Amino acid sequence: MTPAALPSPAAVLVVCLCAEWCGVCRDYRQRFAQVQTQFPGVRFLWIDVEDEAELLDPLDVEDFPTLLLAVGDRPHFFGPLTPQTDTLARLVRSLIEDSSSPALADPSLTALVARLRAAHPFL
Repeated sequence: MTPAALPSPAAVLVVCLCAEWCGVCRDYRQRFAQVQTQFPGVRFLWIDVEDEAELLDPLDVEDFPTLLLAVGDRPHFFGPLTPQTDTLARLVRSLIEDSSSPALADPSLTALVARLRAAHPFL
């Protein structure tokens, strides 16, 4: 992919959907922040599924941590991820380097990306 075709880092959104009561999530939060430092300009967002349940509705997150990655308004990944920095960094890097992969064809995820960007204007 040519540099001109690469997405702007600001167009890339990485959202971790977790819960404060989840010990794995609490441990993962620092690792998530470490990966964020590797990708300046990429938008990272930590969402507590209980604090922002209305924003997530109708999605029901059952496994933690669950990650959502999007380019612009198109979701490209949604699912649980092993709580390791290398795994998340590799996933973010692959999305930046090849955003031509097909977006997920789930209208509820596309709507979630739109709601997240509206609720968090810095995204």
